[in-house]
Amino acid sequence: MKKHWKPTSLISSLSTSRPWRSYTEMLRPEVQSLADDISSMKTRGAGRIARASVRGLMITASKSVATSRGEFIAEMEAASKALIATRPTAVSLPNGVRFVMHRLSKAASSGTPLQGLRESVIKSGEEFIQRSLEAVKKIADYGARRIEDGDVIVTHCHSSAVVAVLKEAARQGKSVKVYSTETRPWYQGRITASRLEEAGIPVTLIVDSAARYFMKKADKVLIGADAVAANGAVVNKIGTSQVALAAHEARVYVFVAAETYKFHPESMVGKLVEIEERPAAEVVDKSFLDSHPGVKVRNPSFDVTPSEYIDLIITERGIIPPQAAILVLREEFGWLPSEGGALSLGEEF
Repeated sequence: MKKHWKPTSLISSLSTSRPWRSYTEMLRPEVQSLADDISSMKTRGAGRIARASVRGLMITASKSVATSRGEFIAEMEAASKALIATRPTAVSLPNGVRFVMHRLSKAASSGTPLQGLRESVIKSGEEFIQRSLEAVKKIADYGARRIEDGDVIVTHCHSSAVVAVLKEAARQGKSVKVYSTETRPWYQGRITASRLEEAGIPVTLIVDSAARYFMKKADKVLIGADAVAANGAVVNKIGTSQVALAAHEARVYVFVAAETYKFHPESMVGKLVEIEERPAAEVVDKSFLDSHPGVKVRNPSFDVTPSEYIDLIITERGIIPPQAAILVLREEFGWLPSEGGALSLGEEF
């Protein structure tokens, strides 16, 4: 008699607090390299790392030499946990993994043979990547409608969705000027500035601490998101909350551009978004740390901006107030408490 897996079994088991390298003995070299690129921030941006993680699952499936369904599922589960552990805050990554693994779980539950399980992973991975890319195009269309001719806009960090909105507004003939914070310590704001320059959009790069100084010149703040909680709070690159606070003080609108796969389903039942803390050496040289052993360096990668400092969230499903995030989560993901109290994602992405 064949063993059948419950639809919730794979999803429920994906949460992990182990470092991703503890899974490397179970990963293919190509997936190890991909996970290392995500962890080291060679691959950056919530959308990019989500798509990269899904590609990792597709590689694992296509090159698996498993001879049984059980071996294949164990291999996929190990790859999933390793990829999720690379960047704990960016919820787009585990949501991408869950999108694929949920469909694998359903296929396994229905008794699909080994080759069918492999095909399920590859097909659902292709579907997620396509939806992800299409989402940015839709956000650009919705968001550009909220940009007015002559607007001065402040951005923070780098977001493909934000750049897409601004490029679409420019394509429509709207004249905009942008202040882009440099976004230490990885300077992702420079990526934003370079993309806007390439598109012919006037952009000025400013230091992070100058955001409040320039806010009096701004009409809108446009930022991305690494995660959106059920209460409408936005988790994004460290410094985002300070930019939003300065905008609130100056009575400047704050718009967030975020795909719905960045919404955090587990926040519906009170789970907090984990804030990643990265190495001190990203902030100061190792030589400084060695010569000043008494100096402690903190390097949180993200902060949380309360919903009251956000005016609108622009998604591929339309524009919503932050308070409606819970409705998006219920509609997009659906959930049921599993036997272990973890969440089982619904059918629809």
